[in-house]
Amino acid sequence: MLDPDRLFPLDARSRGLARALFERVEALPIVSPHGHCDAAWFASDAPFPDPARLFVVPDHYVFRMLHSQGVPLESLGVPRTDGAPVERDGRTIWRTFAAHFHLLLGTPSRLWLEHALETVFGVDERLDAASADRVYDRIADCLARPGFSPRALFERFGIEALATTEGALDPLEAHRAIRDSGWAGRVLTTYRPDAVVDPDTPGFARHVLRLGELTGEDASRWEGYLAAHRARRAFFIEHGCTATDHGHPSFATADLPATDAARLFARALAGTCSAAEAEAFRAQMLTEMARMSLDDGLVMQLHCGVRRNHSTDVAERFGADKGFDIPMRTDYVHALRPLLDALGTDPRLTLILFGLDESAQSRELAPLAGVWPCLRLGPAWWFLDSPEGMRRFRQATLETAGFYNTVGFNDDTRAFCSIPARHDVSRRVDSAHLATLVATGRLAEADAFALAPQLAHDLAVRAYRL
Repeated sequence: MLDPDRLFPLDARSRGLARALFERVEALPIVSPHGHCDAAWFASDAPFPDPARLFVVPDHYVFRMLHSQGVPLESLGVPRTDGAPVERDGRTIWRTFAAHFHLLLGTPSRLWLEHALETVFGVDERLDAASADRVYDRIADCLARPGFSPRALFERFGIEALATTEGALDPLEAHRAIRDSGWAGRVLTTYRPDAVVDPDTPGFARHVLRLGELTGEDASRWEGYLAAHRARRAFFIEHGCTATDHGHPSFATADLPATDAARLFARALAGTCSAAEAEAFRAQMLTEMARMSLDDGLVMQLHCGVRRNHSTDVAERFGADKGFDIPMRTDYVHALRPLLDALGTDPRLTLILFGLDESAQSRELAPLAGVWPCLRLGPAWWFLDSPEGMRRFRQATLETAGFYNTVGFNDDTRAFCSIPARHDVSRRVDSAHLATLVATGRLAEADAFALAPQLAHDLAVRAYRL
């Protein structure tokens, strides 16, 4: 069902060149340096339970569209925070999903799902209400075979390295189990300290005290709190970590005197800081994290500029990450300047920016990355993680930032079986873009063939120090 020339240019010359460029990179190993797969999958290597829990229940890319058309999240098996009943039968969930599969027409999710169904599970018919049970049985039969275990699929997908994301307090037991198992698959952790950095996080003070307990530091004091972060980062590095990740509401940074930072921290810990003070503390902590990166070498990733959990009702009933995270207008120029003024020319720092405000890509992001040595642009992220979003990203940033101030592609996914599909899309879009540059006289063909593997693989390896 998949068109072999999908996403390539329409004119014959460019299409032929795009096809040749894609053939150059199609089989390269996959580097997935940022994502949200569960490390426990690879620690236990237990079979995935059923098609619904593989494709539907964990993936807000999928169920958010169905929910927008009135499908209750309970009917899709999404767990409730209060333990109230939701649909538990995988086949019933799958039937609901299949009956509404048409809602995803034209979306990246539809493209990824069809790619996974066909190339991973050999499904050779369209998914709809009539075919739901047959497709379900086909996938379920595959999942029962040893060749479809998490580790087997990891190897079959050609994954060279896959990074998961864990909070600062995570014991990393799954990563330790993977390491001790002797399995050769490279699964890395990423240090995500939001819960012990953001005063607006429920239970912030409790989390900070736990940070101190885990590290033997007095985290109730500013100096001890910073020392606890350093110790925790070292613990993550022992488990393969090469990067941190920060999901703040904005890209605000600050470089305050230590006495002012300590005063903000005390108010945050006491739960008495204002909204402006909470923002100032988060801003200061981004600069503190950057300073720590100078010492321990961890790459910084900033996923900011999002109003998370836009529906209070859904957040209360189902928790975070349920498709209600909405992009906002973003200021990069003023927000990042304090950190950049302090550390932006230090060759030890790599700061990867991920943004969702397309209006800022050519106006702010590309000019910043095109001059500050520490900055790199992450690929079009999330709602822009699509063929058109990728094209717009390249068109908006290339002329000012170039190719080498970007970091290739990462899939940022919880849906394990979508990883090959997402990288396939990225490699096709980049092949098409390079072919168009050659056809319009802006790039030599030899340079296009040299760039293609950089965009598909090498830039990510270099940026994330893999």
